[in-house]
Amino acid sequence: MTDLVFDPALDIEALREAADAATDFLRTLANPDRLMLLCQLSGGERCVSELENETGIPQPTLSQQLAVLRREDLVVTRREGKQIYYRIADPKVLIMLGQLQQLFCPEV
Repeated sequence: MTDLVFDPALDIEALREAADAATDFLRTLANPDRLMLLCQLSGGERCVSELENETGIPQPTLSQQLAVLRREDLVVTRREGKQIYYRIADPKVLIMLGQLQQLFCPEV
C-alpha cells in the first residue's frame, strides 16, 4: 500500500474544495442500491427493465435511485421509443468501481 503524505505547501482552500467534492461523490456511492445499479451499468448501457431484472430493486426504489445518480451527473440517459437507457457518464465512477471490486468482490 502507498503511504499518503500531506504536503504542507498545498493550498488549504483547494484541498478543502477537493475534500468536499470527494465527500459528495462518496456519499452518492454510499447506498447499496445505487452501488448495485452502477455496477450493472459498468458493463454497458441498460434500460430500466433490464436494471430491475438484474438487480431485483423494486421499480419505485429503482426510479428514485436512478434520479439521484442523474442529478449527481454520474449517469446519463438516452430515449429509444418508450425505453429509457442509462449509462455511466463520469469516468471517476468506473475507476472507483474497479477499486471497490478489487477490495470487496470475490474473485469469479
